Amino acid sequence: MIKIGKYNALKILRDTQVGLFLGDPEKDPEGVHDVLLPNKYVPNVFEIGEELIVFVYLDHEQRPVATTLEPYILLNEFALLRVNYTNQVGAFMDWGMEKDILVPFKEQARPMEKGKRYLVYLYMDEKTNRLVASSKTNQFLKNEELTVEKGEEVDLIVSHITEIGINVIINEQHKGLLYKDEVYDDAIRTGDRMRGFIKNIRPDNKIDVALQEQGYASVEPNAELILNELRASRGFLRLNDKSHPEDIKTVLKMSKKIFKKAIGALYREKLIEIKEDGIYLIEAPL
Repeated sequence: MIKIGKYNALKILRDTQVGLFLGDPEKDPEGVHDVLLPNKYVPNVFEIGEELIVFVYLDHEQRPVATTLEPYILLNEFALLRVNYTNQVGAFMDWGMEKDILVPFKEQARPMEKGKRYLVYLYMDEKTNRLVASSKTNQFLKNEELTVEKGEEVDLIVSHITEIGINVIINEQHKGLLYKDEVYDDAIRTGDRMRGFIKNIRPDNKIDVALQEQGYASVEPNAELILNELRASRGFLRLNDKSHPEDIKTVLKMSKKIFKKAIGALYREKLIEIKEDGIYLIEAPL
């Protein structure tokens, strides 16, 4: 069965004046569910029966159509998209297709403006049977039944930023919170994607996340980061365990707690010296 809003591997069934008709003869032997790939997307060389990877969506008349264009978002996924224009129906966003995707007014978390970008979720509207997007993303996230565990590495999407912290989407399924005082990158913005770790799962299934692995496992990568910074700074950093947390954050993008653990590990391995004016790299003997 051909999936709307997704990539499909379909075989060329027949060549016509308007383009190629594609389908899956094994799943649809009668060819009922075929779809047109318009001439402008037809490859220069092809054979009947050849398989093509295409994206299928709905055209201006809500008919399924195939394309070789690559969308910025797939069905049941999140992405940061730009508003091309607004009218009395809602906002229309650029998602890489010829026809913009609609965000109805009732699906806008706040009124959308032309030229601005918003994080949205693409879904199939059951009432109209049309692909639409929504910036009210929380309704598509569920924390009642969790699929993650404490300490697990996960994919994160920045949803929105508040005074408390950074709200994130975990594995495109759950809501989570990244506390601001544990983030050392001021450039994080809505829509950013990154790797993170499940820091804590509360009794009410609210999830705290971190960008660095917790406990001793976080020491090794941070120790390596400090070594690289030392090498780039001719073997000296004007930081030590008495340095102000903001100075450590500015130079190394890590907390003082993690910094102290990392330099402690490096010191025990006799890779650095810790002095009053900073830390020194100990060169390995030739």
